[in-house]
Amino acid sequence: MEEQNTSQNIKDTTDRMIRVNHAGEFGASRIYEGQLSVLAKSTVGQTIQDMADQEKDHLETFDKLIIERRIRPTALSPIWSLAGYTLGVVTARMGEKAAMACTVAVEEVIEEHYKTQYETLGENDPELSKIIDKFRLDEIEHKSISNNFINLNNSSESEQDENIYPLMSKAIKAGSKLAIWLSTRL
Repeated sequence: MEEQNTSQNIKDTTDRMIRVNHAGEFGASRIYEGQLSVLAKSTVGQTIQDMADQEKDHLETFDKLIIERRIRPTALSPIWSLAGYTLGVVTARMGEKAAMACTVAVEEVIEEHYKTQYETLGENDPELSKIIDKFRLDEIEHKSISNNFINLNNSSESEQDENIYPLMSKAIKAGSKLAIWLSTRL
């Protein structure tokens, strides 16, 4: 009986992980779609497109896992669709640097989220562990690319613009953490 409870606990844990990761990759894809609607032809457009393409691959992987493992997706997808796209458009309209700062903020949260999941899974689900670790490395790469862009373009913004990024970052991180918490449960 205890072994059956342990198996059920592992399944419940992996189901929640897949649900929230599916929601997160959907939200990330929508952020990039919003940013591309404004910045597709800018100097950073191809960089955003490349990251968006990776997020699309991540989303397709979790789409497949949701179906294969018969996991209910989050009920909040319509909200994440609108919120993600809006965040992408708003940060892109603020400028290329703001769009990249948005990516840094989101990826910092997701990197830690994936790391915690990977450590929690251990050897209980090797397939999911491998996927999560690979995607975590992709998210670290997105953060690094975005940070490099910001650092290379540091002098192109006014001091007033510079002061908004820490506030924007805190708000985006808080929103990302709330989205994770809600998507795990709903």
